[in-house]
Amino acid sequence: MSRRTVFWTTIDRAGRDSRPQIPTGLLSARGLCQGFARFQRRPFIVAGKFDRSANMAAAAVAATNLQERHGLTRAAALSTALKAAWQAAKMARTAAAH
Repeated sequence: MSRRTVFWTTIDRAGRDSRPQIPTGLLSARGLCQGFARFQRRPFIVAGKFDRSANMAAAAVAATNLQERHGLTRAAALSTALKAAWQAAKMARTAAAH
């Protein structure tokens, strides 16, 4: 009968690697998008629908900020910023509904 050896560090590393990774700067980009919508007076929700131009404008500002702060490429920064902007827009829609 063969015995199997268990290495807990291997199990722990596999568990850690299987978790979804949060993109660099996502939380700060979401806050920046929320601030942009508030201070530029361009709400994400207009007449119960998403305002895509406001969403894209906020994402563009957040992407530039991510590039400066984290040294990301424009594509990676814009991807993260768009995720953050849509999260902020969805939260605004939920808040407007209640």
